[in-house]
Amino acid sequence: MRNTLKSFFIAALLAQGSSAFAQETDTTTAEPTQNQAADPAADLDLGEPVGPQVGQPYVLQTFGDWAMRCVKAAEGRNDPCNLYQLLTDENGAAVAEFNLFRLPEGSRAAAGATVVVPLETLLTQQLMLTVDEGEARRYPFTFCNAAGCVARLGFTQAEVEQFKAGSAATVRLVPAAAPTEEVLLNLSLSGFTAGFEGVVIPN
Repeated sequence: MRNTLKSFFIAALLAQGSSAFAQETDTTTAEPTQNQAADPAADLDLGEPVGPQVGQPYVLQTFGDWAMRCVKAAEGRNDPCNLYQLLTDENGAAVAEFNLFRLPEGSRAAAGATVVVPLETLLTQQLMLTVDEGEARRYPFTFCNAAGCVARLGFTQAEVEQFKAGSAATVRLVPAAAPTEEVLLNLSLSGFTAGFEGVVIPN
């Protein structure tokens, strides 16, 4: 019985293909319509843009060296957004990701950030951040996964103002394979003020 159905199915496909071929042959030999003669692309569908789907990240806009990255939320909810910057070494190779977000008023911190660094980082040396020539601050790493190791940073309003007034910050890492060396990454503050003011505070 299965072989009979299979044969019938193949025969149906062959018949459909023969019919389609015959129709295509008839179309190619037919005289072009007036619209086709005026514009050969008149019967082509140009498609329409498809926006981001729920749960899909996208870049809303850029502010200097910062990108506002958002995640498409379900209908009726605001898309959560944060400021993002990819940190590279002197050779232009990607080393770390810096994601900064605003926090509601009354929180212990005015803003927070997650910094993702390579798995080969010496975690006991922690992560250090310096704004311009100011005082360096040290932050522990929270966890590691397949994407890298993550440090979760909190910034007071005064520290946010330092970001706004500064020109650059430095992120310091220590490689696990070379514990006596350090990796210094430049975190540009160009566009930070406009970007920070543009980030919507989550509910």
